[in-house]
Parts: sequence; structure tokens; C-alpha cells
Amino acid sequence: MALIEQKRLEHGVELGIWEIAETESYFLSQLRLHEEEKLELANIKGRRRVEWLASRYLVHLMLVDVGEVELAARIPVLKDEFGKPHLHGSGYYLSFSHSHSRVAVILAPVLTGIDIQAFVRKIHVIEHRLLSRQEAATLKDSTRLEHLHLYWGAKESLYKAYGRRDIDFRKNLLVGPFDFKPESGAMSGRITKDDFSRNFELHYEMDGEYFLVWCLEIKPAVEL
Repeated sequence: MALIEQKRLEHGVELGIWEIAETESYFLSQLRLHEEEKLELANIKGRRRVEWLASRYLVHLMLVDVGEVELAARIPVLKDEFGKPHLHGSGYYLSFSHSHSRVAVILAPVLTGIDIQAFVRKIHVIEHRLLSRQEAATLKDSTRLEHLHLYWGAKESLYKAYGRRDIDFRKNLLVGPFDFKPESGAMSGRITKDDFSRNFELHYEMDGEYFLVWCLEIKPAVEL
């Protein structure tokens, strides 16, 4: 087993990272797949199959750890009409991400998204599709690439929390200005599209060449 990290954050949020060293057959022997999951997996080819299986296995282990299910049972990860994954019959929202040999999973009681990304030297080629003018103005030459990776991860995690297609990363997914800090940090985010408008807190960690970013919906205060 290659669990790198599993930790419990505030407000019932669970985070896990897995380094894939296993074969597809290992994960298949550990998982009881739902019929919908079997159909989905049948349409996946190559390396993406083991990534898909590893993410489901890590979700299962995390649910066992919090007492949501027993080891021999399992909650299937199904997709809604927009293709957004959800835990059938569970109160947890979930999100997962893959990059190279790593898989990241987050479980939360609020809308959430996660992104893990290995360092990409040519990330600057997507800057014009990713950042608004205000966001681009916060970049500094000395840390430009690292800062860009965090913006990328932040917007990918917001996109996953939104869970629908047809969205402009520059106009609809907004990240508040933040200074790049090595190792870890936080920023704010907002999704605004048609009648959908939600605020999020975002957090990031860096581990070697990997950038991990996740978002959590900020629920408005309830007036008494």
C-alpha cells in the first residue's frame, strides 16, 4: 500500500493522497464495483484505468476510517447528469484528482474540489486562458511559475466544485489576490455563473514537484 498522507481537517473534512505503486488487478481485487462503475471503467483505456481505480479505493479507505462504512461494504462513486462524481447515499461531497503517479481525494460536508498537479515548465502557455487581468497582475517574475501552478490548481478545484461544463475560467472562476508562499498557504475564491454564486476558501500545499490545492464552500451565516 502506498498511502502518502491522510489527515482530518477542521469541520469534518478528510484529505488523502496515494502514490500509485499497485497494478490494476490489485485494486480490482479490493473493490466491489457498482454496475454503473463497471460500465464507466470499461470505457477507460491505458494508465487512466489504474488512476480511476486508485481514486475509488482511496475514497473507500477514507470512508472506512471515518466510520461511514465497514471495510467489507462500499459506497459506490456514481456520476450525475453533468458527469460530476458523488457518493451514492452519503452526506459527504467528494472530489479527486490525478497527476503522474499520485491521486488526491477530499471528502467534505460542503461543496468541495481538489487538484493535484506535478510541475509543468510550460504552464505559461495557458496563462491567457486561465487568469483575469487582475489575477495576472499579482504574478512576480521570481515565483511566476509556482504562482501560476497555484492559480491553475485553485481554478481546477473550483471548477470541480461547480461540477458543470461550459464555464470561463477567467470570468466565472475568481481567485482573490494572494502572495506565493513556499510549502503552504490560503486564498479566497468565488464561482459566479448565471444564477449560481458561491464563495470558497482555498488552501494549498507543496510537496517536492507536486502542487495540491483544495476548496471548501463558505456557507453564509444563519441569522437568528
